[in-house]
Order: sequence, then C-alpha cells, then structure tokens
Amino acid sequence: MKASLLYRIAAVLLLLFAAGHTLGFRQSDPAWKVDALLGSMRSHHFDIQGFSRTYWDLFVAAGFSVGVLYLFAAVLAWQLGGLPAQTLAVMRVTAWALPLCFAAITVVSCRYLFILPIAFSGVITACLAAAAWLSAKPK
Repeated sequence: MKASLLYRIAAVLLLLFAAGHTLGFRQSDPAWKVDALLGSMRSHHFDIQGFSRTYWDLFVAAGFSVGVLYLFAAVLAWQLGGLPAQTLAVMRVTAWALPLCFAAITVVSCRYLFILPIAFSGVITACLAAAAWLSAKPK
C-alpha cells in the first residue's frame, strides 16, 4: 500500500471522527442518570478573567476545540497524502508527529472513553504511522 493512500484514508477517518465528535460530545442518555449533574454544570456561573461562565461552557469549548483540531488533522493528512516523496523526506518531524499525537489520543481514549473513539483513534494512528514509515522509504 502507498503512503499517499494511507494518508488519504486517515484524512477521511479524521473527517468522520471530527463530525462524530462535534455532533455527539454533548449528548447524554437518560439511563446514565446525569441530568442533575448536567443541570448543575449549566446553571452555576462563576467569574473568570472578566467573563461569567459555567462548567458547561468550558466543557462545550473543549469539545468544539477537539473537533476543530480533528478537522485540522484531516486537512493535514490529506495534504501529506498529496506531497511528492522528496517533500515528505524533509518533513520527517511532521510525518511522525501526527501519528505520535494520535497514539497519545488512543491511550487517552483507552483510559477515559469508549469503543468508538478507541477504534477511530487506533485505526487513524495505524494509518498515519504506516504512511510515515512508507514515506521514509526511498522510491
């Protein structure tokens, strides 16, 4: 398999991951019995650096920020997939930083999340690492 195809696969998965995260991170199931907690997160305001905020505001900001960063990673992976081998050769740090970042996200997902983010981050990590490995090989 070619590095460019693996980067493009990772980019599509990242786009799906970004969409799923952005649309899903604020959802809750009544079976979880967290309505009182969520209500408290939404209703208790505090002042921070001149702004009135709630913990829900901070949670939403963090969630949207993650979605935006996944979207950026998708664009970056897509762009890496379109670069010639000579250009990728001088971008070794970037080529390996991306899979290392997603390896860390996979570890965090395994520790704190559930099967969908674990699976997405694991497969994305594998695609990016394989692409970085393959792009280092002389043509």
